[in-house]
Amino acid sequence: MPLTHLLDTNIASYFVRGNFPSVRRRIAATPQDSLAVSVVTEAELLFWVLCRPGSIRTRVGVDDFLMRFPSLPWHSGAAQSYARVRDALKRKGLALSTADLMIAAHALALGLTLVTHDGAFGFVDGLKTEDWTVA
Repeated sequence: MPLTHLLDTNIASYFVRGNFPSVRRRIAATPQDSLAVSVVTEAELLFWVLCRPGSIRTRVGVDDFLMRFPSLPWHSGAAQSYARVRDALKRKGLALSTADLMIAAHALALGLTLVTHDGAFGFVDGLKTEDWTVA
């Protein structure tokens, strides 16, 4: 099956924590080879682990998650998409965090749907999003 969805950091953290059963169900019902994360999400998850050095559950959960889903490298196409998206948002007087901009640009560059619970991605023209926290 072709890659179709990029999982945002909040979806990954919900999966690890298990606090949104709908996220776990949806991921389980989706062909695993159609899902991936951006290397930016990988970095954010690894930072989360470092911020919680005593939490074995978080470390094991993140390690398990990252073994299940490939982490896609950032590339020139994503960088070009980032510049366009950042410029468009700046012209509208809007902003996203650098990490969110990079993840959105990555999904756009690859033509993937971003699975997220963050409504701020709705400001990014052309970005397809789905919220899997909704049952």
